[in-house]
Amino acid sequence: MNTKSPVQQIIHPLFSAHQISVAIKRDDLIHPVISGNKWRKLKCNISAIDKATHQGILSFGGSYSNHIHALAYACYQHKLPCIGIIRGEVEYAKNFTLASAQQWGMQLHFVDRKTYRRRNDNDYLAELRQQFANYFIVPEGGSNTLALEGVGDVINELNQQAEFDTLITPVGSGGTLAGLVQADNNQHQLLGIAVLKQQGYLTDSVNALLGEQASKFSNWQILNQFHRGGYAKFSAVDVQRLLTFKQQVNIPFEPVYSGKMILALLDLIESGYFPAGHRIMLLHTGGLQGLAGLCERKLLNDEEWPLPEYFTE
Repeated sequence: MNTKSPVQQIIHPLFSAHQISVAIKRDDLIHPVISGNKWRKLKCNISAIDKATHQGILSFGGSYSNHIHALAYACYQHKLPCIGIIRGEVEYAKNFTLASAQQWGMQLHFVDRKTYRRRNDNDYLAELRQQFANYFIVPEGGSNTLALEGVGDVINELNQQAEFDTLITPVGSGGTLAGLVQADNNQHQLLGIAVLKQQGYLTDSVNALLGEQASKFSNWQILNQFHRGGYAKFSAVDVQRLLTFKQQVNIPFEPVYSGKMILALLDLIESGYFPAGHRIMLLHTGGLQGLAGLCERKLLNDEEWPLPEYFTE
């Protein structure tokens, strides 16, 4: 799989008015199914699988998880059995995300929210290793130390593609930002937009993934005020602003990850956060399959928010 994604300049009246240059790295175009940061985080995990000792991969996600969707397809392509520990009820198994995952061979095991909150606890992981012997366990969102190298390829590519001052990415579990920080090695300013309410644990998560070298990186921060009410929450005003922007620039977004990054960018530029002449690079982390679930739940209008053609061909 060729993961080198293109960089596209974005022309918008707000950017011109504030004399800001904005481009976007289109990681949503990496692959028709495994788009964005999901493949970058998964590829080194899959490479680490020793089929002599590991039967397959087990991981975690919600009922509309981009990670679960991508993992199922990646394992299908690599002929690896996979198990998804899913937060939610069995009736969600028929939604677009999980129906696709099952079609590609993923076994789904549904757990309640109390159990799911234990997904990083050593005692619970030990139980899973006993229940599903010889399965390689990948954390929620694919965010572990193995993911960092794959994500770091974004920086390696950008260094050959464009010059910029600040790189902005949405942050859900911290793995993408950690990989960018490590690979960037203090070359640029890195700005993470938290897509969920949290009390600083995402910063702790990034530092934990960076490990002993964390203290040497001083060029990054996470902004926590742009979550729009919490994970997967957004208002009608948010949706309309994002829809207008999407139509103006002709780039697909969704309101859970990349959309919150865009709305944060607009708010920051309007407030004068960036000086004139600043060069911004956005990272489109994909996740567009999530539009199907949002439309299924009538949270979005499927005529205004269609799945990209490559999902429906």
